[in-house]
Amino acid sequence: MEALPLDGIRVLDFSHVWAGPFCARLLGDFGAEVIKVESVSRYDPERGPAKFIPGARMRLYPDGEPGERPYNRAGRFNSYNRSKIGLTLDLRSEDGKDLMRNLVEISDVVVENFSVGVMKRLGLDYEKCRTLRPDIIFIALPGFGSDGPEAGYAAYGLTQEAMSGLSGITGYPGEIPIDTGVFYGDPTGGLFGATAVMTALWHRSITGEGQRIDLSQREAFASILPELVFDYTMNDRVQESIGNRHPQFAPHGVYPCLGDDAWLAIAVKSDKQFRSLCEAIEHPTLANDLRYSSGSNRLQNQDELDRIIGEWTRQQDQHEAMRLLQSQRIPAGAVLTNQQLLEDQHFEARGFFEEVTHPDVGTYRDIGMPWKLSDTPVHARLPAPGLGEHNDNVLGEILGLTADELCSLEERDVIGNVPLNTRE
Repeated sequence: MEALPLDGIRVLDFSHVWAGPFCARLLGDFGAEVIKVESVSRYDPERGPAKFIPGARMRLYPDGEPGERPYNRAGRFNSYNRSKIGLTLDLRSEDGKDLMRNLVEISDVVVENFSVGVMKRLGLDYEKCRTLRPDIIFIALPGFGSDGPEAGYAAYGLTQEAMSGLSGITGYPGEIPIDTGVFYGDPTGGLFGATAVMTALWHRSITGEGQRIDLSQREAFASILPELVFDYTMNDRVQESIGNRHPQFAPHGVYPCLGDDAWLAIAVKSDKQFRSLCEAIEHPTLANDLRYSSGSNRLQNQDELDRIIGEWTRQQDQHEAMRLLQSQRIPAGAVLTNQQLLEDQHFEARGFFEEVTHPDVGTYRDIGMPWKLSDTPVHARLPAPGLGEHNDNVLGEILGLTADELCSLEERDVIGNVPLNTRE
């Protein structure tokens, strides 16, 4: 097999939580050596509490068991940080700062999503990193960008959804906005960030120049909602929540099926599809009803149309109904639970889910790559690192520190693999 696309690229990942770690994880999946930088006093919050707290969110952990090292078992951390190696380094200490400067000198990319100003206070902002490595690619993923009146605002996925405009159209007519529960701002920012880094690497391979990338997660998210902007700037119209319906097409919604909380999504875009739907649900005369004879008429009479379709779907298995409608070229899809996703025959046939074995978790299935590369197939390369798991590798093998030097750093808590707040 040929070398992976990013073989030979070293990434320093200072980021925490989701957007930055996801960006760096994608680079790791593509073959880069990604070093996750934490410390024993300040580690990624997605690791969860260092000690198990009675009443804590047990869903953080496999089988609801925190284990001896709960900070190495949190599910979301282990998903967002696979394909990386782990380093702890106290960047408040002079030794920690010196060692990090040494790492910057031999690295290609820096990823960070701290609040604006944190990296500068650590002495690791772009200007400083560029003096250490002139062709460094430095990406910052703050919520609102590195300048402007909102630059200092803290940001999480929910605020991204609200301030991007998504919350303004998510919900049911006449009701308050509803958050998605997924918080798409983070993965969107992470994906955009990884794409920007790979574009910068391509540019560097041609010109020899590094780059500073200032990626506003809010702006990245707003860019995938262009219809909100265009509808206002071109039509002077503010879009509102319309539930699962569509402003142009009907029927368009999610309909109940047989079973407990089973649903089917149907999206009809043309008169031809509607006639096929009427045949499939054994109501062929509906297509000739003036109330449903055109797209505009169907939009005006959606309530009754949804009632008729719902009466049919309630008697159907969601997968059988999906296959029936798809066979008639009608866009339809079963709404799947997480368990159903893992059991999905299509995903199974394409090898989408991959097995990952983690020393503190065991073997589990994780999401794979949503793209297939013919010559350089990419996969989940490594399990997420335990806290400080690869200190000896990074500091000893890469930077050349001796065993005595490593012991001295650990004795002074400059490095370590156990959070300070677990000690009695």
